[in-house]
Amino acid sequence: MAELEQPTQKIIDWYNIQKILFFARPYKKWFFFLVILTITSAALAPLRPYLVQYTIDHYVYVGDYLGLALMSGITIIILLLQSYFQYLYTYLSSWVGQTIIKDIRITLYRHILNLRLRFYDKTPIGKLVTRNISDVETLSNVFSEGLAALVGDVLQIVLILALMFYTHWQLTLVSLALLPLLIISTYIFKEKVKKAFDETRAAVANLNAFVQEHITGMAIVQIFGSEKNEYQKFQEINHEHRRANLKAVLYYSVYFPVAEVIGAGGTGLLIWYGANEVLAEEITLGVLIAFIMYISLFFRPIRMIADRFNTLQMGIVSMDRIVKLLDNDEVTPNEGKLKPNNLKGKIQFENVWFAYNDKDFVLKNISFEVEAGQTVALVGATGAGKSSVINLLSRFYDIQQGRILIDNHDIRHYDLAYLRKHISVVLQDVFLFSGSVLDNITLGNEEISFETVLHAAELVGAREFIEKLPNGFDYNVMERGATLSVGQRQLISFVRAMVYEPKILILDEATSSVDTETEELIQQAIAKMMRGRTAIVIAHRLSTIQNADKIIVLDKGEIKEIGSHDELLARNGYYYQLYQMQYKEVAAKNSKVI
Repeated sequence: MAELEQPTQKIIDWYNIQKILFFARPYKKWFFFLVILTITSAALAPLRPYLVQYTIDHYVYVGDYLGLALMSGITIIILLLQSYFQYLYTYLSSWVGQTIIKDIRITLYRHILNLRLRFYDKTPIGKLVTRNISDVETLSNVFSEGLAALVGDVLQIVLILALMFYTHWQLTLVSLALLPLLIISTYIFKEKVKKAFDETRAAVANLNAFVQEHITGMAIVQIFGSEKNEYQKFQEINHEHRRANLKAVLYYSVYFPVAEVIGAGGTGLLIWYGANEVLAEEITLGVLIAFIMYISLFFRPIRMIADRFNTLQMGIVSMDRIVKLLDNDEVTPNEGKLKPNNLKGKIQFENVWFAYNDKDFVLKNISFEVEAGQTVALVGATGAGKSSVINLLSRFYDIQQGRILIDNHDIRHYDLAYLRKHISVVLQDVFLFSGSVLDNITLGNEEISFETVLHAAELVGAREFIEKLPNGFDYNVMERGATLSVGQRQLISFVRAMVYEPKILILDEATSSVDTETEELIQQAIAKMMRGRTAIVIAHRLSTIQNADKIIVLDKGEIKEIGSHDELLARNGYYYQLYQMQYKEVAAKNSKVI
């Protein structure tokens, strides 16, 4: 995840801008309309000082009340037009920004859904939450407040300068005498705030990752009495988050008063010099009053440009992180097109080598064959490579060497969605989402009818307990299924597997966390589920896989033995040792109970 946390070094990264502007293309007409609104508002703003000057010199000075009323009416109309254009700009810019951000967030989430499990093995979930929510929201300000507004500010400055030089160039130079100081302070402010924003975004990501991880693992924290230690860690991370934010606030609190003082100093010079010119009758009072208004209008967009630029800086930081995530190529390639009408479920591993990090192999030269409809058990000590085998079959990871075939076709030739639809996996650690039992079974798939769900629940023996729950299949299981027992969660996962009517069924230690009574119920369900299907079973309890057609014994990523239960016992090898070890453990437990 380190690559997602590196701060942006470039002021402008054209590649990132091009990548993000791709999302703005469908709305370019609206963006151009926003620019037109901005230009119109920018053009109207400098007219007011000019009208004030003209009114004072041509109507107020000579006492022409009718002309004064006329000019006042024109000024009010311009103010109303400017207010209307500002209203349109504010609403439409927010609409365009939020619409583009909606598209980016959907694209980013779709990309996250397609990332391989390898990516999640090394990426804190909280940081992905930051990318999809906080960083995307920050980027919305670039579209709603940054680009078009920046164009308007620059144009307003140009128009004001043009009118000022046209009216009185000497007075203009006096008014802008302190402008270099403002430019220098703005540049320093921009550089400091950029670094502060980099630190702030990194602190937000770290804070989100810590909170998400520790709330998820709260049971472990409380079981081991680690609340105080985790609280201290949180305090340190939160302190870093506070420090980074206050650093940015400090620069803001210094810059804007400095900019205000510089603007006031420019106004003071203007009044001093302009008053002398009025007294010497070199300029009119209207010109001086107009210039006071000009200088106020001039310095305001310059200060706003600094703020707009910081909005862009924050957007660039977020843009950099989002683009890096979108450019992550750890996506399972779906180059296959194969979708046979009748998948049978024959499985072959041919000289398969696999490593999670491309160098430390956890599977070494694995070869075996499972005929369609057979049940194969994988046994071995923890870390032997059993779970890696089933991860490869569903293409959660891809192998470095060898081939994996289903029905004599390389699994890479199958359409990925089709392949996974016909392979159902029941894991030891069942994950249930917050929502109803029915939603957890169908996962929102509208093609699965309620009758199919009822049939699957009846098949695995889960219908009775589900219908006894409050509201039955509409019962809210809460996050991670916290309101259900381990056995109940496991039975629901069985129903979830069966509603897809898979040709290949994988059970990864599906009964290791349940009591004996529930295990008997689950074993009955498993027997029904396996009927007519190819099944791969991983089990610690060897008693549960004695009837398997074939047992494969793994040790340190290598196949040591293959055969039936009786054949392997007769060899007095690895399986025999595992069996004897378990038999002694069970006997020891029974003797203690007695």
